[in-house]
Amino acid sequence: MPVFKNILANFALHVNLDAAEQACIKSVLQHQRLKKNEILLETGTTCRNIYFVDKGCLRVYNRDREGSEHNVLFCPENWWAADMTSFSDQVPAYYNIATLETTELFYFSYQSLEQLYIDVPKMERFFRILAQNGFSLYQRRVNSIISRSAEERYLQFQHLYPKLEQRIAQKQIASYLGITPVFLSMIRKRNG
Repeated sequence: MPVFKNILANFALHVNLDAAEQACIKSVLQHQRLKKNEILLETGTTCRNIYFVDKGCLRVYNRDREGSEHNVLFCPENWWAADMTSFSDQVPAYYNIATLETTELFYFSYQSLEQLYIDVPKMERFFRILAQNGFSLYQRRVNSIISRSAEERYLQFQHLYPKLEQRIAQKQIASYLGITPVFLSMIRKRNG
């Protein structure tokens, strides 16, 4: 039986839900447990769900023409994950989403969330704020890539994702930073 404590606390960051609203949300909220390295979404398929990470960690990434993977986002506990364009417009996804460790998720399907916006209008406000925060994070990430050194990006990573460094592989972090694992080792030694 899933425990809703973390996701309800996440909603409470932006909206106050009464008992009836919480019950309505719980009735459509789905739960899933995945092993490490399982794929949730593949490029070219439609993102049908938006995920809340209750335990574990996801990565959002794409592949270039040579097949190299590029991490664009990590989603540890209390983060939300989706290919937002694919989910919102129900079109093929640009990104892949996979687990980096054993992960427990709550999720809404596209249809259930659309109905929830009608049944619990506060949820539309919650997801609007979530989208605004996500867009702000995206803009800061793009700015960081084009204007900061690898070392500055690494320090920013440590600030954004405290303690995640001890949980995931160095190659995943290097991919996120746009550097090689060897160069990341050199940066870590300088900042160690």
